[in-house]
Amino acid sequence: MGQNDSGTLRLAASIAILLLCVSCWGQQSAPAQTQPTQNPPSQSAPKPLPDAPSTTQATGIPAPDEKQPKRIMNLMPNFRSVSAGEAVPRETLRDKFKTSTLDNFDYTSLIFAGAIAGISFGTKATPEFHQGAAGYGRYYWHTVADQSVENYFVEFIVPTMTHEDSRYFALGKEGGGVWKRTGYSLSRVLVTRTDAGQSTFNISEIAGSAAASSVSSFYYPTKEQTVSNGLRNWGLDITYDSVTFVFHEFWPDISHRLFGKKHSDTP
Repeated sequence: MGQNDSGTLRLAASIAILLLCVSCWGQQSAPAQTQPTQNPPSQSAPKPLPDAPSTTQATGIPAPDEKQPKRIMNLMPNFRSVSAGEAVPRETLRDKFKTSTLDNFDYTSLIFAGAIAGISFGTKATPEFHQGAAGYGRYYWHTVADQSVENYFVEFIVPTMTHEDSRYFALGKEGGGVWKRTGYSLSRVLVTRTDAGQSTFNISEIAGSAAASSVSSFYYPTKEQTVSNGLRNWGLDITYDSVTFVFHEFWPDISHRLFGKKHSDTP
């Protein structure tokens, strides 16, 4: 995202994610009260799982309620999430470009950008854009441009140069409780995978967001092109991505609770 509209959007997104995670907490806690108090003597205690499934070793086929959809309720893009326990091939250059392009121009992305632009328009986040249909148009194309610049830098350009995997690997229910999964999700802005499947510092997120924030400032009004705004937007981009990871981690659980089954969609 870009300039003054970023703060309002990310605050709203953070509150929504928090409420959804609280809802998920209820689902996570309930089954624990109905589990048998004793296990058969022949069963051994399960071994702890790694922080996330390996890209080369499967931990099992994901349960239906743990499957990551391509689109969340057909309204929010979720193209770079990998279901817990799912073995996936190495991410290629073409895969990075395809995913980042879908995140930019899939119909869900354009609808989402319209909602963001509407919030910014309603709060007059950038007064220089003015109001009316023309004003909303300015908010909308700036939002789409911000979205595109950030996604291409974070998901395609920088990962290609650093040989990093741009996908989010969900931990899933078997990976731990709510707090562990939340901590894991938030940490993915700092820790990611290389194309070879090894853990590494997430240069793509940190450097990519910084580059996107710098580039996006050039097509905003001169008054908005300040160092403080650039630093603020950089921090907001990283914060928003971390909250989004939490949302993607718990969405299969929330969907299962709301709909009673996996929420299906088309690729």
